[in-house]
Amino acid sequence: MALARRAEGRVTRTGRVRGHLTPRCVGPIGGTTTLADCIVALRYLLSRRKLVDGPVIAEYEAEFARVAGARFACSFWAGRVGLYALLLGLGIGRDDEVLLQVPTHVVVANAIRYTGARPVYVDCTLESYNIDLEEAERRITPKTRVLLLQHTFGNPVDLDAALELAARHNLVVIEDCVHALGATYRGRPVGSFGRAAFFSTEETKTISSTMGGIVTTDDPELAARLVAFQSSCAAPAAYQTIRYLLKFIAYHILTKPSLHRFTRAIYELVGKRHPLPRATSHDELRGERPANYEQRLSNAQAALALRQLRRLQSNIEHRRRVAAAYAGRMAEIGYRVPRTPDGAEPAFVRYPIWVEDRPAAIRAARPRVLLGNWFTSVLEEAASPEHGAYETGSCPRAEAAAEHLVNLPTHALIDDLDVDAIVSSLAGLAPAARS
Repeated sequence: MALARRAEGRVTRTGRVRGHLTPRCVGPIGGTTTLADCIVALRYLLSRRKLVDGPVIAEYEAEFARVAGARFACSFWAGRVGLYALLLGLGIGRDDEVLLQVPTHVVVANAIRYTGARPVYVDCTLESYNIDLEEAERRITPKTRVLLLQHTFGNPVDLDAALELAARHNLVVIEDCVHALGATYRGRPVGSFGRAAFFSTEETKTISSTMGGIVTTDDPELAARLVAFQSSCAAPAAYQTIRYLLKFIAYHILTKPSLHRFTRAIYELVGKRHPLPRATSHDELRGERPANYEQRLSNAQAALALRQLRRLQSNIEHRRRVAAAYAGRMAEIGYRVPRTPDGAEPAFVRYPIWVEDRPAAIRAARPRVLLGNWFTSVLEEAASPEHGAYETGSCPRAEAAAEHLVNLPTHALIDDLDVDAIVSSLAGLAPAARS
């Protein structure tokens, strides 16, 4: 598939793109998993052998460390728990301050607050949606201990400047790589520059185990503390693991482009009613600590993540081709596209576009695509940003981004005809079309 080639396909009222034989509707997620992955999940469901505990966890951690360019990796049921474990392992606690950007997800702020530390929010730039390092420096106080660097959407932070800032102020750098598995900076994997990094394998990320997180580091003492914390965590309940595997299979089916047009109502119902396990609990949305927060990753989920990790290179190459196609086509018609720092190779898990009227853009893209809407708040999914101790008005660029960003899909189900149809559907709302 040559995504750089402009396709001749055009979207019709039925959702069919001329050039595709069947009507298609693509969503913001999909394509990460395969039928073979679902068969593996089904085998675990039917046999229940080594469902929760088993040898694949250690194998997965070792392979993840290798891919991430780190010496050690330690898995948990979610990336947020990995961040929490990291902060505890670094001795971060009451009265300490952690610098982090907005927009981000409320669970990131929660992990900081659960340690007793204070999240200090820093505005983003509108060129990359990553942290504004000049503003970060202005917010440093004698209590600041950590600089948390989020590689937003998979676009790396300017790590040269960030590491220089951290060195000047003796700050520990933690990389938030939940969007950025596979991205590189000056030839090295992101996540290998700071003291440690955390990643996510939740269902919307680059690889999916429905839920899952993993921490990497080169520091043997920190790694030992992480392993000790992991050992103290509860094993996931078999019932919960079964629900994760069922959701894994369900989402594989529901996100198929040939079916998604018809199953979209079910997909949206699953998202609203949550008959299957939800990624963020009601307690977390209110900034409260949920029960059973400290849990390990199950063996079955590790097996599913490991299978996808071994296909990571083709996954990332595809996402880069799609992102490059979006960048060229959207810039041509006047859309603002994200800037990448020199030496960086992003791995866009979604491709962010600034639109003047987000509801109109979402309507225009239907029935061809369900646009992603990550970061509709400075603290995504929070019942209110105040639940994360965010002061409204303190980060105006992030607040504006939360009003104007949509996310274009980059996953393996997107082909060149899809890119053409998505760009065409948004062309009428482009700045060039309005001028």
